[in-house]
Amino acid sequence: MTQQVIAFQGTPGAYSDLACRNARPGWRTLPCRSFAEAMAAVHEGRAEQAMLACENSLAGRVPDIHSLLPASGLHIVGEHFQRVEHCLLVVPGTRMEQIRRIHTHPVAMDQIRVLLRDNNLMPVPEFDTAGAAELVALWKKPEDAAVASALAAELYGLEILKRNVEDATHNTTRFYIASRQPTRPLVHASHVMTTLIFSVRNTPGALYKVLGGFATNGVNMTRLESYMAGETFAATRFLMDVEGHPEDAHLGKALAELEFFAKSATILGVYEQSPFRHSTSAEGQDMPRSSPEDATSGSITAHV
Repeated sequence: MTQQVIAFQGTPGAYSDLACRNARPGWRTLPCRSFAEAMAAVHEGRAEQAMLACENSLAGRVPDIHSLLPASGLHIVGEHFQRVEHCLLVVPGTRMEQIRRIHTHPVAMDQIRVLLRDNNLMPVPEFDTAGAAELVALWKKPEDAAVASALAAELYGLEILKRNVEDATHNTTRFYIASRQPTRPLVHASHVMTTLIFSVRNTPGALYKVLGGFATNGVNMTRLESYMAGETFAATRFLMDVEGHPEDAHLGKALAELEFFAKSATILGVYEQSPFRHSTSAEGQDMPRSSPEDATSGSITAHV
């Protein structure tokens, strides 16, 4: 039986790689240099799915997804939440007092300020966390350490000197899982999420009118982000996550109102919510630990 493949943006051992392994056990992971390359791998049949980071609890939204995903021809078929647990990785045998420099991604660097300050370490930004681990393993110098995942330590033969060196314990990244074919849940299934992207007419109250239908029909909106579109500041697109199925009465009515007032809209995916949303951690408790536009103007174009 051919092993299924899931693509991700990053180097082997990156948190996206770890997310793939946790969400799709037994699948082969395919590292890609960019989100566009990961999506292309699925579109071209080199991978069945792509793991695409879309937002982080500390850093906020991940750029590019809003523009790349609608144009990719792929469909969101799931979501995954990955706890980010930063580890201090060193050449085996290195002691803490020997370290002088920390190598990691700039976003991760901002999340380990206490470690840098308390140990008087020099921050050295690198392309990504796993890439930093690869460099430290290559150099074999006790003065250089990396901050990356436990998976990166395993892949590159480094020692974990300290675990959970991040400043905040709620550092979690959310991913969209994309595929060539949609796999919608049943209409009356519980815990369904719908993701869509839309633009509004440049008129007073346009966004208010578009969003009003979700409130009056009792639809919970979990994400709404705006992006500039085109070369003019008057054009704005919105990416939205809402709870419910488009064929459900409540969400169906809300989408009908959006269709009437929006300039264009496209449903990117209808999929089951991650169990993480319903765990106690989603209510602000401790996060779970991880294991080793083609849209027709004025209408909703669903990718089905």
